[in-house]
Amino acid sequence: MLGWWRSRGSAARFDLFVRYTFYLSFVFLPPLLITSFAREVSTAALIVIIAAVLTYALLSFRLVHVGIEHHLGHGPFPRRLVAIYLATTGALLVAGQLAYPDPLPGRQDSTGDGISVIFLVLAITTLSAVLRPRTLLVIALAGGAWMLLTAPPGNALFMTLMLVFLVGAFRSTLWMLRIVWELDRSREVRANLAVAEERLRFARDLHDVVGRNLSVVALKADLAAQLARRGRDTAIDEMLEVRRIAHESLDELRAVVSGYRTADLSAELAGARSLLASAGIDCRVIGDVTFEGEPAGALGWAVREGVTNVLRHSEARTCTITLRGKVLTMTNDGVATSAFRFGSGLTGLHERIAALGGSVTATPEPPNRFVLTVELP
Repeated sequence: MLGWWRSRGSAARFDLFVRYTFYLSFVFLPPLLITSFAREVSTAALIVIIAAVLTYALLSFRLVHVGIEHHLGHGPFPRRLVAIYLATTGALLVAGQLAYPDPLPGRQDSTGDGISVIFLVLAITTLSAVLRPRTLLVIALAGGAWMLLTAPPGNALFMTLMLVFLVGAFRSTLWMLRIVWELDRSREVRANLAVAEERLRFARDLHDVVGRNLSVVALKADLAAQLARRGRDTAIDEMLEVRRIAHESLDELRAVVSGYRTADLSAELAGARSLLASAGIDCRVIGDVTFEGEPAGALGWAVREGVTNVLRHSEARTCTITLRGKVLTMTNDGVATSAFRFGSGLTGLHERIAALGGSVTATPEPPNRFVLTVELP
């Protein structure tokens, strides 16, 4: 159970918390209210009341579920279900007052008032997940007016204030739920944009380096074709020039790809800090680069792969990159330990580091941390 909870993201956890706050109110509120007047009614009447409350609670449960989905933009407005619910609520309120209009012995309120309290509280709780705040306030005031007609003024005032409070509490909770999901989606978008920006940078480098030379190759090849049709010997010189430019372009292309695949460690550390910051992740870099060559390039690749994992496979808020000699450690939060898998990117990194005699360890740590360690000899 704990693993299932940790495998869900922060937004999904809050979503479950909000939903079950509504659902549990249908479990605990009716028994508490029924016991307040259970001794004042007959056994047969109590059974009828309990059956009505259970049926009403199930209808409320369904409407809350559909209402939250609509509130989050995942479904249409349940117009028919709301109409049925309002009609059922009104019928139950009237039935309770008609069945038990007389005050209880030694009290000013009646059993019908207690029944009204049950259904009004359940109704406001349920409708808070569906209707707009203004409509809910009108219903809450209407409920207070109903209580004023059937119950003592003090009880009616208290009931009105309680209904208004429930409207504010449940609507603010749903507002927070929507904001949490919007923030979760915006964070995912920012992470995708950060990755896309890196891809665009590479594409821009390719265009800048190779694009001009390819244009020259096309022009000179066309010129050589025209000269060959006219029988000019200079066509051979133009084709030799095309070959030279093509070889230069190939060398430049290899240099760009090599620079991308074996990046400078210092540049990658600076880029990681900037890239993670653009995704809303606080990144700290501890340690300095004290070596160069192939080991630095390999660790630079490790930084790049680690940053990709942070952006794509976590809900990180913080990331710490520590460099001690030739040992690189990346630690980030926001990872579900039960959902961890050793993906193809980490497998490729392991193969690259192993070729240099090093090692790669990637382990999740409770409660939600992930540690990537790359060590070179």
